[in-house]
Amino acid sequence: MDEKGAMPKTMFEKIWDAHAVREAPGETTILYIDRHLVHEMTSAQAFAGLRTAGIPVRRPAATIAVLDHGVPTVPGRKMINVVDKDTALCITTLEQNARDFGFTLFDMADAGQGIVHIIGPEQGIT
Repeated sequence: MDEKGAMPKTMFEKIWDAHAVREAPGETTILYIDRHLVHEMTSAQAFAGLRTAGIPVRRPAATIAVLDHGVPTVPGRKMINVVDKDTALCITTLEQNARDFGFTLFDMADAGQGIVHIIGPEQGIT
């Protein structure tokens, strides 16, 4: 407990409180999302929805994409190493979405490329 008798907050509680936009009893909390980390396997649908609605990515500088789920693990990997056609389509679609919407993409050859769940703290992004 602190000097006022209150229990100290956990790191989760501190982060949550810092990002809470609106909280009301019995309602879902509205949170401010300060970073969007995306990868090639599930992001295409979201960007297609934005494109169809004519909506840009609101904050491209806060959106970071990484190719990690379907890329080969061989040294010097390139698209030629991607043999699955669906995976290749996911990769090329994310590359195109990065160009179209103006967000950062760590592609296969990028020194910052890694696992999407790891690159945030590793690269100082989160």
